[in-house]
Amino acid sequence: MAKRPRYFTPSEVASHCTSGDLWVSFLGKVFDLSPLMSQYSGDVLLLPILECAGKDISSWFDPKTRDILRFVDPVTFCERYYTPRGRFVHIPPRGPCSNWNSDLGRPWWRDRSYEVGLLSANTRWIRVVNTLTSQEQLLEVCSEETLEEILRRYLRHNAHAPSYTWKYHGDVLDMKKTLSENGVTDDDSELEELRMDRDLFIPAILLYFNDDLTEG
Repeated sequence: MAKRPRYFTPSEVASHCTSGDLWVSFLGKVFDLSPLMSQYSGDVLLLPILECAGKDISSWFDPKTRDILRFVDPVTFCERYYTPRGRFVHIPPRGPCSNWNSDLGRPWWRDRSYEVGLLSANTRWIRVVNTLTSQEQLLEVCSEETLEEILRRYLRHNAHAPSYTWKYHGDVLDMKKTLSENGVTDDDSELEELRMDRDLFIPAILLYFNDDLTEG
């Protein structure tokens, strides 16, 4: 059985925005380019990537070919990669160049070793309320995530979260299903259309202690 991909929110990607810890997203995928930054440390060709650290760079790509956009050079009439921010790592030079190594193998945007997961198509907020302690935590989660995956997000706030039963409106939630599949609807678009404050209608997931503490 194939392992489920991990989903990330745009804010999670945005938190990785330094030369030593650099992520980008494009065409729905999330790439950790930190090893690339280390490999080419000091190279001026890293600058366009550094400028977009933690951001979505889908505009660099052709969604059909999933390759960097191309255009016909008006001077040479040859097809070239379109890089308005400047040439970057693994993009060949405009013309013949003695220090260009054409045997690079797979360019970084096609190298799945950099891929760490998928970018969520839609994120939403939930309130997780511990009925034992009355503590409440606001979480931004991915709509594609199952409750088990959301639980893993919540572990940093409560290491014993697996020892609780998760409920919504009195119904026990199926941890292998998503929020929507459990009937926890996402009404953000409707609330926005009605010009109502979405923060007042964030769904609350209630946690009930099972009295069988797991190890933290």
